[in-house]
Amino acid sequence: MAAIDVPQPEFMDDEEISIFADAVGKFYQQHAPEKRVLKWREEGQVERDFWREAGQAGLLGVSVPEEYGGHGGDFRHEMVVIDQQAKHGVEGFAASLHNTVILPYVVRHGTEEQKKKYLPKLVSGELVSAIAMTEPGVGSDLQSITTTALKDGNGYRINGAKTYISNGQTADFIIVVAKTDPNERAKGISLMLLETDGAEGFQRGKKLDKIGLDAADTSELFFDDVFVPSENVLGGVEGKGFYQLMGELPQERLIIAMGAMTGIEKALETTLDYVKSRKAFGQTIWDFQNTQFVLADLKARGTAARVFVNDCIARHLKGELDVATACMAKYWVTELQGEVVDKCLQFHGGAGYINDYPIARMYRDSRITRIFGGSNEVMKMVISRSM
Repeated sequence: MAAIDVPQPEFMDDEEISIFADAVGKFYQQHAPEKRVLKWREEGQVERDFWREAGQAGLLGVSVPEEYGGHGGDFRHEMVVIDQQAKHGVEGFAASLHNTVILPYVVRHGTEEQKKKYLPKLVSGELVSAIAMTEPGVGSDLQSITTTALKDGNGYRINGAKTYISNGQTADFIIVVAKTDPNERAKGISLMLLETDGAEGFQRGKKLDKIGLDAADTSELFFDDVFVPSENVLGGVEGKGFYQLMGELPQERLIIAMGAMTGIEKALETTLDYVKSRKAFGQTIWDFQNTQFVLADLKARGTAARVFVNDCIARHLKGELDVATACMAKYWVTELQGEVVDKCLQFHGGAGYINDYPIARMYRDSRITRIFGGSNEVMKMVISRSM
C-alpha cells in the first residue's frame, strides 16, 4: 500500500493516459537502468545521447502542438513523464525544466517563425534547453539584472554572466534574460533566444559542485559580445520579457510542488519499509509508539498536501490556477517535504547519514526545493499581497 493513499484524481482517469504512463515507465526501465544513472551521478550530468533517446521515444515536447513537431498532448501527459521519472529513480534528467518550463515560453510567446524553427528540434532532442535568469549578484529580483542585450546593426550583443543554470553544460538552446533597455526595470527586460553552436563570445563556466542533485548539471555561463539576430527576441518585440516570465511562473511553481509531493511520498514509503524491518531492543523500530505517532502525523499532513496539489493541478488544467495559489503550493509543500525527509532520516539512525541509503540522497536533494523557482520567502511576499 502507498504511504499516502489518496484516490487517483478524475482528471487522470483516462485510458490513453494509462497507456502512455506504461510506455514512459518502460522507456525509463530500458534506457535509464541503475548503472547508467550511477554514471550520471558520478559525472555530474546526463549524457547528450539520452536526450536524443528520450526525444525519439516521444518524451520531449509532449504538449507541443503537432504542427510544430510535438505530440499534441496536454499538461497531464507532461505530468506522466515527470511522475514516471521519479518512480523509476531517474536522476538528473531535466525533463520537467525542458518540457514544462522552457518549451511553453516558445509555444505561448514565440513568433510563428520561432516556433517553426526551434520547436521541432527541441521535441526531437536535437536541441536541449536552458533558461538563464539568475546572476552572481541577482536572484529573485529579476528586474535588477545587469546582463544586457544592446542593439548592434541587425541584431543584439549580449554581455553579462549567469549562474546556477540547470542544463548549463549540456544545453545548446538558451533563453537569456537580458536588459534591452538598461534604464528601465521590468519594461527593459527581453528574452533572447540563443543557439550556442558557433556562438562567438559564449562560454560555459565551471560545473558547480552542489550538496545534492549529483546527476543534475548546474553551471555558470558567460556572454562576451555574443551576437544574436533581431528575430531572436522572443515574441519579436522588445520589453516583453518580464511579463512573459511572470506569466509562466504559476506552472513552474506547481511543478516544484508536485515534485516535492512525490518526494514526500517516496520518503515515507522508504522509511516505512525500513522501520518495519529494523530491530532494536527486541522489537522493530515501528513497534515504538513514538515512531507510529510521528509517521501518522506526517501521513496526515502529507495526505492534506496531496489533496491540495491535486486541486491545484485541476485548476491549472482549467486555466484557473492563480499566482498566489501556485505560490502557496510551492511554499507549503516544499516546507513539508523538508520536515518529512528530516524526520524520516532520523528513523534510519546512522544509516540515514550514509549516501548508500536512498533517504540520505533525498535529504540532500530536497533542500533546494525551498530555494529554486523563487525562494519561499518570496513566495510568502506574493501570498501576503493577495490578502
